[in-house]
Amino acid sequence: MFDWRDYGNGIVAFDAGYVRPILAAIHMVVEGGRVAFIDTGSNDALPNALAALGKLGLDVSAVDYVILTHIHLDHAGGAGSLMQAFPNARLVVHPRGARHMAEPSRLVAGVTAVYGAEYVARVYGNILPIPADRIIEAPDGHVVSLNGRELLCLDTPGHARHHICIVDKKAGAVFTGDMFGLSYRELDVDDRQFIFPTTTPTQFEPEEMRASINRLLALQPEAMYLTHYSRVPSVQAQGAALLRHLDTLVALAEAERDAGALRHQRIKQAMTDYLLAEIRKHGCQLPEATLLDIWATDLELNAQGLCVWLDSRKP
Repeated sequence: MFDWRDYGNGIVAFDAGYVRPILAAIHMVVEGGRVAFIDTGSNDALPNALAALGKLGLDVSAVDYVILTHIHLDHAGGAGSLMQAFPNARLVVHPRGARHMAEPSRLVAGVTAVYGAEYVARVYGNILPIPADRIIEAPDGHVVSLNGRELLCLDTPGHARHHICIVDKKAGAVFTGDMFGLSYRELDVDDRQFIFPTTTPTQFEPEEMRASINRLLALQPEAMYLTHYSRVPSVQAQGAALLRHLDTLVALAEAERDAGALRHQRIKQAMTDYLLAEIRKHGCQLPEATLLDIWATDLELNAQGLCVWLDSRKP
């Protein structure tokens, strides 16, 4: 499936081809025939990336930047392949992530510890290193100029300590990676979106996440552009819902702190019950089995992240 969304403001989203349709979006910012890609999906994204350029009448020489919100492999796994295909591009990444893009072995080992070797090989393939001289480190406040269109990088921890969000003032847009949660288009009801946080391991920090979300809300953008999945308007209302869900998930985890060997499963079940109740309030009528299939990986990883966070707070 090649999902394509042209928002008419120099921003295009297309499907990364990652795991299932409309799970992960790649965004392109286009200014005067020059292009910045934001996030890359996995290696499987390259054919769609080339097709997206072709759909705009552009070729690989038009790409000036590949910008990563963070280095989790559903966002950065295809970076090496895209950079190899785009000879003029520079990679923009948080300073904490730069060395892992140049030498990805530790990154791959960490992902393998979570998912297992078979899954990593099947879903991500060979993660290609990127020459260090093609990597730009983007600390808080770093500005990328795309043919004069400024893209401001903000350090936004909470989901990961190597996470940035990218502000496009011209479009009133923020590319949020995973910082503004997950909002899948299958769950939209009458153009209303459902959103919830992603608390995946290993660097979930709820107070940092709350502060980062509030920082983004203070910018008052017209829309957030999520990797999972693309444009979310009604920013203030969605932000309030996101923070409410964040507080609830943290409270659910705290309640199971001393559940021992059952803790993970109890947290996962409590989160599942909560989100199913909330999605019904939202008005979504999809069968429960379909919802659980859409959320399967997120529920598991969110529970893992909450458990890792609980363990990090032990005396």
